[in-house]
Amino acid sequence: MKRLQVLLLAALSSALLLTGCGKEKEEKPKVEAPVVEQIIDDTPEEEDSAEAPEEAVDEEPGEDAPPSEGMVRSRITNEWVDEEVNNTRPLAIMTPNTKTASQYGISDADVLYECNVEGSITRLMWVIQDWQNADKLGNIRSCRDYYVYWAFEWDALYVHFGGPFYIDEVISRTDHIDGKTSSSFFRDKNAKNATDNAFIDAAGVLTDVEKKGYSLQMRDGYADEQHYRFAPENEPNDLSQYSDAITANRVDMSPAYPVTNCYFVYNSDTGLYERFQHLSGSSDGPHTDMANGKQLAFKNILIQNTYYEVRDAKGYLAFRCHDNTRDGWFFTGGKGIHVNWEKSSDYGATRYYDDAGNEIELNTGKTMVCIVEDGDSFLVDDQKIN
Repeated sequence: MKRLQVLLLAALSSALLLTGCGKEKEEKPKVEAPVVEQIIDDTPEEEDSAEAPEEAVDEEPGEDAPPSEGMVRSRITNEWVDEEVNNTRPLAIMTPNTKTASQYGISDADVLYECNVEGSITRLMWVIQDWQNADKLGNIRSCRDYYVYWAFEWDALYVHFGGPFYIDEVISRTDHIDGKTSSSFFRDKNAKNATDNAFIDAAGVLTDVEKKGYSLQMRDGYADEQHYRFAPENEPNDLSQYSDAITANRVDMSPAYPVTNCYFVYNSDTGLYERFQHLSGSSDGPHTDMANGKQLAFKNILIQNTYYEVRDAKGYLAFRCHDNTRDGWFFTGGKGIHVNWEKSSDYGATRYYDDAGNEIELNTGKTMVCIVEDGDSFLVDDQKIN
């Protein structure tokens, strides 16, 4: 059963449409730990047997045993990370994706969001969990308010460099570090141009966190304890349970992102979707991190069809982040299925469901989230998907 519901857009107030996502902050109630009933074995002890007791057999560590002490499953990727890293708030970093962008540290992003801004260019927001040793993050550009609502879901510290007045209300409700007011940002003369040359490092973030009195630790009630639902790492979700799953060796977002023209190619050897983009005419190539030359690659790709409006003559956009009437797609392991998505509150996770109404299981690893304007399409192995 599809979870799409009919939404009467005419009933929405003009204020909601222009803010795209605006809702008052909703403090989520704390979830009490479940009560575990202690089971007492009152079976009478048996008399000593004449037979010698069996020797205890050392059990092999379980498949989900941590590789070393103090490690836990990441709430963002399900990979093993230090407990301290998992308890630290991630960064949500705004980065341009034009030909002049100088992207450093982006290959360490755990979740990468892409969405159109004015002029049909895209901007990226990357959520990075293990950032406290980073020496260069960026380059950093201005905020768009709809990205802040996606950052809310992770209780992230939002890092940006200014933004249009449309952000004023929502940015006041989040812990953010703004290059226009912070002295922790630095310029790199070796960047591609003078516009895309602002960066920050971990020391600068920590300085601003202390100055502003922000919590560095994950806060109760500001993000769902479980965000994505993951399949066990030793039993990955190969989508074989879906008879209508499609083959997806290449996911081409060019029709939806006509300037960036990004696409993903499935590598069966690594089990990852490798990201490419051709920003200079017909010349295309891997999307790489300038810090280390690594190509961006993802275990999961989520695509969200999203209601949007053009706000003004300058082309600023508004996207409806809270919704339960839109669909999308999920790709992993070279296959894909149709999904429906919903987000009901600022700090609540965006959740994805199959057509039977079951929440999907992602595979352990990094996730790419592509926000697509209603009515746009993309290609899967040259097949057009609306």
